[in-house]
Amino acid sequence: MADILAAPQQSTSEQSDKDEQFRTLGAISVAHWVSHFHIFVLPMLFPFLKQHLNVGYVELGFALTVFAVSSGLTQAPIGYLADHLGARKILLMGLCLGGAALIALGVHLSYPSLLVSAALLGLANSVYHPANYAILSAHMNEARMGRAFSIHTFAGFLGGAVAPATVAALVATVGGHGALIAAGAIGPLVALLVLGVGIPDASASDRRTSSPDAPRQNVITPALVVLTIFFLLLSLSNAGIANFGVVALMNGYGATFSAANLTLTAYLGASAAGVLAGGFLADRTERHGQVAAICFAVNAAILLVVAAVNLPQLLLIGLMGLAGFLSGVIAPSRDMMVRDAAPPGAAGRAFGIVSTGFNIGGIISPLLFGWIMDQNLPHWVFGISVVFMVMTVLLALATERRPASKKPARA
Repeated sequence: MADILAAPQQSTSEQSDKDEQFRTLGAISVAHWVSHFHIFVLPMLFPFLKQHLNVGYVELGFALTVFAVSSGLTQAPIGYLADHLGARKILLMGLCLGGAALIALGVHLSYPSLLVSAALLGLANSVYHPANYAILSAHMNEARMGRAFSIHTFAGFLGGAVAPATVAALVATVGGHGALIAAGAIGPLVALLVLGVGIPDASASDRRTSSPDAPRQNVITPALVVLTIFFLLLSLSNAGIANFGVVALMNGYGATFSAANLTLTAYLGASAAGVLAGGFLADRTERHGQVAAICFAVNAAILLVVAAVNLPQLLLIGLMGLAGFLSGVIAPSRDMMVRDAAPPGAAGRAFGIVSTGFNIGGIISPLLFGWIMDQNLPHWVFGISVVFMVMTVLLALATERRPASKKPARA
């Protein structure tokens, strides 16, 4: 009799846990959407900013470098705060700060204001990976962690994918100033959504660790150092296309602003679709290095063709879409590699550390690709990306390890 009575209660409890996980994953994914959308707002406004501020691409690229330096210097400290003070409150502050930075720039647009806004956006951006992954690692079902990561990453890629078309539409309807203000307003609105959903927090008291001493383990391990370099090469492989692809296509390939944005949207949108496919792959293989090597080898071949040949618009869109899809496939495996390498209770810090690789790439790439554009070499935006992709392939192959036999199979 007791078992009969307990069964409905257990079922209700399990359903409640699933509902909470669904709400948490949804809210965190929307926040990740905002982070990637905000990353692309300034690059998508380069034509407007160049004309309005009367500066060159190096100066505009320097603003992105300021963004990357700010984010890179604060990633690891923010990861520590997420692990010890609570990831939810850190996430809310990041959403509001990023939105306020863009709104303020739209109200008072000048080059110094652009640099200040970029620095604040960088600080806000440093919040998302440590806070989001700390919450997901603490509260998602272990058997579906890879797929949870893929949905979260998909939302981020989707934010970047819709940014070109969205920003172009905003500029056409409300102008450049209005586009900055509208894009910024999304941050506080999503912060209100996160508050309303009531996602659980993730702090030191929430960690599921195997021993009381686990959080004291050294987080900077050789595996995380290698993954940081891997993230750096990934950043350099994609940053030129993401940030300078539109102006490169316009100046070197005769594409209109709309056509160039459509091409980049195809690349970024296909990346988002690739992430979902990669989520299932991440739950079924541990050879993540080989997955990265294969995908980036094909990407390098595709972009070499794009760099060398002026292709018809439809063929260019198709090839860029294929390259984007393959780029997205590796993202969930990448995240699982970091989670597996993180000491117990240190997911926020681990993701904060490896994400500095993205930020170091963000420091280098705007100046490099901005210089390439100022030298009127738009085809080399894609050509240099090929070089970094080949380096990514070589690192992935060099660091590939056989799956550990002691690891349980993932559901």
